[in-house]
Amino acid sequence: MRDLFAQSHTDASPAFDGGRSRLQRAGGDGAFNGSAVSVFPGFCDVHVHFREPGFFYKEDMASGTRAAARGGYTAVCAMPNLDPVPDSPEHLEPELEAIRERAIIPVYPYGAITVGERGEELADMEGLSPHVIAFSDDGRGVQSESMMRAAMERCHALGKILAAHCEVNDLLRGGYIHDGAYAAAHGHRGISSESEYLQIKRDLELARETGCAYHVCHISARESVELIRKAKAQGVDVTCETAPHYLVLDERDLREEGRFKMNPPLRSQADRAALLEGLLDGTIDMIATDHAPHSEEEKSKGLEKSAFGIVGLETAFPILYTRLVRPGILPLDRLIDLMAYAPRRRFGIPLEGDQSRWDLEAEWTIDPEEFASKGRATPFAGERVYGRCLETVQGGKTVYTA
Repeated sequence: MRDLFAQSHTDASPAFDGGRSRLQRAGGDGAFNGSAVSVFPGFCDVHVHFREPGFFYKEDMASGTRAAARGGYTAVCAMPNLDPVPDSPEHLEPELEAIRERAIIPVYPYGAITVGERGEELADMEGLSPHVIAFSDDGRGVQSESMMRAAMERCHALGKILAAHCEVNDLLRGGYIHDGAYAAAHGHRGISSESEYLQIKRDLELARETGCAYHVCHISARESVELIRKAKAQGVDVTCETAPHYLVLDERDLREEGRFKMNPPLRSQADRAALLEGLLDGTIDMIATDHAPHSEEEKSKGLEKSAFGIVGLETAFPILYTRLVRPGILPLDRLIDLMAYAPRRRFGIPLEGDQSRWDLEAEWTIDPEEFASKGRATPFAGERVYGRCLETVQGGKTVYTA
């Protein structure tokens, strides 16, 4: 897989010049209106929820891929918490059919680690392997150590990545935001950082034992960063991702609204600082949105009662460019690697000449009512940002134009 990507990356890099290329285009159709345009490789998100099959009212393959293209993405990996759960080739087929018929960019499905994502029996990993990008029970942590060891051994034999949602159920205790100052001050039940990092610690030992290619989803805690940093130094085959909201928000930004509720939750200022440090020193390999749309009703019940999850495909780059690149916290080249090249390197996803074109000087206000996604819940509603996607091209075909 890596050899395939290496060729695509080599072919594409000179044209994009690490994200620094700037073109002038005035006209014909006037699409770019003669403004300076920055050209980037198409972004790649290894963690999205497109809800088809099973939950069309939240999102579907058409709306999800339109949202991705609008955000400059030309490849995404779709998580398996669907109905049916893709735990066998038969149960995967409805998702593959939706991808074939309605996706406007490549969508790479995950296969489930366990049957029904229940953690009790391994899925048909051999049967799924030719058709999925990796294996995950995202939305649920695999609680049994013996089950996770067996899954890692199977993934290693198949040459597949195991991507883990790390969460110790016994430590959740009914929590729904970070177990920190905001929860204490407002009478909310908290989710401890231990529920995340203790399962990562277990899994890193199993990855060391089995030789499995292990990927940690949406890390949010400073202890998680340190554990992964140490494991990498010791030669464990591990990568990880975090999401834009964990990099620019923390519990001080919480409001009593469902659009601030996600899992894992927004943690402390110290956790956010550790994530930024991990981003800069290479401990954190990539940025993924964990795009998780829900209906307006499901997200309108406050912090306690709303469903977990926010949308992010259409705001990821503008938020990160505005909050991290423009103030000089993160180099633009590093951001482009985190959003485009690094995910493809790890997961073996070709670039195929994909690109997105941006006006980095365009300032605009995030308005969820303008989203292509069916989901509207974002903590960034009303925020002024820089960077507007003008065009997204995948495989030589324009899939989005502003």
